[in-house]
Amino acid sequence: SLPAKLINGGIAGLIGVTCVFPIDLAKTRLQNQQNGQRIYTSMSDCLIKTIRSEGYFGMYRGAAVNLTLVTPEKAIKLAANDFFRHHLSKDGKKLTLLREMLAGCGAGTCQVIVTTPMEMLKIQLQDAGRIAAQKKLMAAQAQLSSSLAPRPAEPAVEKRTTATQITRELLQSKGIAGLYKGLGATLLRDVPFSIVYFPLFANLNKLGQRDPNVKAPFYVSFLSGCVAGSTAAVAVNPCDVIKTRLQSLQRGVNEDTYSGILDCARKIWQKEGPTAFLKGAYCRALVIAPLFGIAQVVYFLGIAEFLLDMLPKHRA
Repeated sequence: SLPAKLINGGIAGLIGVTCVFPIDLAKTRLQNQQNGQRIYTSMSDCLIKTIRSEGYFGMYRGAAVNLTLVTPEKAIKLAANDFFRHHLSKDGKKLTLLREMLAGCGAGTCQVIVTTPMEMLKIQLQDAGRIAAQKKLMAAQAQLSSSLAPRPAEPAVEKRTTATQITRELLQSKGIAGLYKGLGATLLRDVPFSIVYFPLFANLNKLGQRDPNVKAPFYVSFLSGCVAGSTAAVAVNPCDVIKTRLQSLQRGVNEDTYSGILDCARKIWQKEGPTAFLKGAYCRALVIAPLFGIAQVVYFLGIAEFLLDMLPKHRA
């Protein structure tokens, strides 16, 4: 039932985000840093420096936004895919690859209603620590190189903003459109992701089914979700880099600004080279693989169906 699908998607999202959020934070910071302004050399270096400068909970900056909005986001994606698959197979025939891709396309298009504002707010909070660290490093270098002031000045205390403050400021200055900054880039990432992910998962999962009428074992669903998720994540990583850059409201010292998708892609290619489009790909694969593996296992176990079946018994 639809309520069960929504609950399953929500539970899967909450569990997955809690497990992989620090890696997602490292991905955002690695994608946003530009040549000549690098602070982090790798995912592990980013996480170590984040813990040292911001504490353990610094790795979870922006997690509240994700945990609040990931339930409707995952619920919409998984339920929409099932909805489109159901209606595309009404003639009783087996879904062709093209129809599976169309169902994924529909799911990806629906989810951006929630994904765009969630990603935009999350990126501001995740990247704030990188910008603050860059400013402190630049200030320290300037003080050390100056003969007039050989002693470095005390770094200014970073003023932390919240998702509520960012939302209020955007609504006051730009209206609801402010929360949908980077909508085109989000569509460019999420629609191809769903087109790749859902058909690939469905076909990998079928390989583990001994009987077409019986579900594949849960470990097959988990591994299928991991493989399909990581494959789709790496495939659309260039779009994710562009989306992350466009949705960042604040820039570090001497970092480029962008007027749109084409301008962003052109500047990245010219100034950072084609390999820049793969920034954070390893982190993104590590984030998406368990996230969708967990989602498919929760779907497989039918936790929501169990909870919904228990309600009448509890009332009785």
